[in-house]
Amino acid sequence: MADGTEGAPWRRPAHEGPDSPYDGIPLDDPFRSTGSGQATGSGQAGDYRTLTYEVDGRVARITFNRPEQGNSITPDTPVELAAAVERADLDPRVHVIVVSGRGKGFCGGYDLTAFAEQAIPNHDPAKTWDPMVDYAMMSRFTKGYASLLHADKPTVAKIHGFCVAGGTDIALHCDQILIAADAKIGYPPTRVWGVPSAGLWAHRLGDQRAKRLLLTGDCLSGREAAEWGLAIEAPDPDRLDERTEILVQRIAAMPINQLMMVKLALNSALLAQGVETSRMISTVFDGISRHTREGYSFAARAAEAGFKQAVRERDAAPYDDFGPSTNKG
Repeated sequence: MADGTEGAPWRRPAHEGPDSPYDGIPLDDPFRSTGSGQATGSGQAGDYRTLTYEVDGRVARITFNRPEQGNSITPDTPVELAAAVERADLDPRVHVIVVSGRGKGFCGGYDLTAFAEQAIPNHDPAKTWDPMVDYAMMSRFTKGYASLLHADKPTVAKIHGFCVAGGTDIALHCDQILIAADAKIGYPPTRVWGVPSAGLWAHRLGDQRAKRLLLTGDCLSGREAAEWGLAIEAPDPDRLDERTEILVQRIAAMPINQLMMVKLALNSALLAQGVETSRMISTVFDGISRHTREGYSFAARAAEAGFKQAVRERDAAPYDDFGPSTNKG
């Protein structure tokens, strides 16, 4: 049942039939994208700078589309992600949202060649730093990623290659994570110049395992991520697409209202744990971490030698895990 239209009447498309609660609601608003909004009426990729959007049957597919930059995050990313999620939420054809990345990996974090290699406002060590200006900026990024958690419909992250630093702020907001067994996931910037602003690691992994990663900046392989409970499955790389599609189509066969009720019920438990408070505190500390003696030193080294070289030095001994390595000693 590829499109979920055969069989039992409760599996019929939610927008079809005289008794549909979506009667009269457009399947997709061609001006719901960001920028100038030049999306097509068929719900395909619109005028986005950092991602593409398309509807395939009952599945909305959001794909980060800066492969030459490792799908690194720019100020456009959270705005466009939230707009695409809202677009899928409002489309009665869509039952589930899949987020993935083009190129070699899911997302390599923030485009720090823009942030770390040059002077930016409110980050000059010779001037006063206003932490609330910093918080206002970073919280807007994180609110964009949190649209995946707060979406009405289930969200699935499909991770290959790498999902590190700010990339994890995006992926951990998804309801389900599937990751290639050989992929790398983690938050190395806790070694210097960063705290994960999403604040989700302890909620996803529990206290000890979250601390094991964030007190060292170590990363997990995809296989380890599944063993630790961070991901739901870690297939071999050549089976990631297949295994993701199997899960996505099983979710898509459910009625939208059932999916919404189940997600809201389960999210209530997650939110009761204090996810919003964790996000606020973590975002404040992320700003502080970039304005310590060590943080300024790292930024100065990035400006002098380039961000990649500064990261290479950050991830040198005793860590020795620069690049795809997930060495943990």
